[in-house]
Amino acid sequence: MPPEPLADFSRLCLHTITTKPWSVEEATRHYAAAGIRGMTVWRQWLAGRDPAAVGQAVREAGMDVVSLCRGGFFPAVDAAGRQAAIDDNRRAIDEAAALGAPLVVLVCGAVPEQPLAESRRQIRDGIAAVVDHAAAAGVRLAVEPLHPMYADARSAINTLAQANDLCDELASPWVGVAVDVYHLWWDPELETQIGRCGRAERLWAFHVCDWRTPTEDFLNDRGLMGEGCIDIPRIRGWVEAAGFRGAIEVEIFSHRYWAMDQHAFLDEIKRAYLRHV
Repeated sequence: MPPEPLADFSRLCLHTITTKPWSVEEATRHYAAAGIRGMTVWRQWLAGRDPAAVGQAVREAGMDVVSLCRGGFFPAVDAAGRQAAIDDNRRAIDEAAALGAPLVVLVCGAVPEQPLAESRRQIRDGIAAVVDHAAAAGVRLAVEPLHPMYADARSAINTLAQANDLCDELASPWVGVAVDVYHLWWDPELETQIGRCGRAERLWAFHVCDWRTPTEDFLNDRGLMGEGCIDIPRIRGWVEAAGFRGAIEVEIFSHRYWAMDQHAFLDEIKRAYLRHV
């Protein structure tokens, strides 16, 4: 039997959505006790709380706030909806700044009532409308391409090539990319496009989980690393060859895992991280 991997969790980050039953206070306490060094906070975990106080508590527990998730959802069928999205993204940037998060992850949005090309134009215009606000706050924006199955209502940016093209068009040092293996593992151009991110120094986040077969729910049945068919170590090799040295973020949406004891789940995450990432 091969020896157990060395227990190095210095780059491990968890999204609060991964342990959904825990409040942000519980997640802070339990992640820190487990030796985890990073947390990505989802905005709903800030509801009714002072983001600055949440960020301070995370840092006092010995962890970094890696990012705030999520902004985006820019497209709408009317101008009022598009302006509301811009206003909400400015609030997300302000929350990230107060939290001490250097990055807001953008799930860019889409509207099934209009062509994808129009949604993509509105995404570009929406990011352009908030990028100066982000720069003033010292908060970067990371475009996260989503799997094409979400092109109807969650994101019209579905490949890393599209995300790179969007960054090129916006030409801002405050706009970069988040790579999530769940959304991109299938793409035959993935290695090339990750290299393109690296050359532009815009690869700012790396999210991991796994693709279960058969998948029972395309939103809330993500697998623990090693449970599915994604070659995570290979993709990690590509992002590190592109110069990425940041946190490795575990982001799992799963009714199965949310229903189990979250302390036991946390132990499984740590084992899977060491063996399969």
